[in-house]
Amino acid sequence: MPPTLLVDLDRLDLSRILYDVKAIEEVNPHRYEMRQLDGIIALDVETGTVVGFKDVREDEFWVRGHIPERPLMPGVLLLESAAQLASFCVKKINVGENRFIGFGGLEGVKFRVQVTPGNRLYLLGKLVENRQRRFKLAAQGVVNGQLAFEAIIIGIPI
Repeated sequence: MPPTLLVDLDRLDLSRILYDVKAIEEVNPHRYEMRQLDGIIALDVETGTVVGFKDVREDEFWVRGHIPERPLMPGVLLLESAAQLASFCVKKINVGENRFIGFGGLEGVKFRVQVTPGNRLYLLGKLVENRQRRFKLAAQGVVNGQLAFEAIIIGIPI
C-alpha cells in the first residue's frame, strides 16, 4: 500500500500558478532540456511544503529513444524534477541562500507508476531536514491521482 501523500492535492487550486517558469528560472539555474520544473502551485514556508508540476511533452529529448513506440519518462529525470523542486523550496525558505544547490544523494527511492508524454506530473515536497551544509526533502510524484514515485532528495550547497 502506497504511503499517504505529503500534500492533499484536493485542497489546492491546481490551476493557480504561484511561480511560473520565468520565476523558477530566477531561482534555479536549469535551462533548456534540463529544466524539469514548469510551475509551482503552492509553497508554505512555515510547514516546509511545496507543490510543483512538470508537463511531460511529446517533444521531450528522451521520447524518441526511451522507449521507442512506448515512451516512458526515465526515472533519473523524475528524480531530477524532484531535485529541482527541492532546490527551489530550499532557496525560498532560506532567504538569502544564493549558493548552487547540488545533488547530495537519494534515499528510499521507489517507482510505482509510469509517467508518459501527455501527463502532468505533480511534484510534492516536504522539507524534513534543513541545515547549513545539507538538506533533505521528502518528495513524491503524482500522475492521474496515483503515486508515481517517492524519494528523499539530499541537497548540498556548492
